[in-house]
Amino acid sequence: MIQVNISEFRTNLLKYLKNVQRGEQINVTSKGALLATIIPPVSQREAARAELSELAKTAEIHDVVSPVDADWDILE
Repeated sequence: MIQVNISEFRTNLLKYLKNVQRGEQINVTSKGALLATIIPPVSQREAARAELSELAKTAEIHDVVSPVDADWDILE
């Protein structure tokens, strides 16, 4: 994580935005106080794939097409 003063950030904005594009996080400060944290954008597609991968680790696959042995009151 990079920490940079606001005046330095303004002077070299393009340089710092390229760092963010490469995946780095930047904290922008003024007189030592945190003003903002700049992070790379999250790809919704990649986030969804990661979530599905986590779900796949614990998912159980069953036959959802064949009838079950339980009787349904609605069918009677």
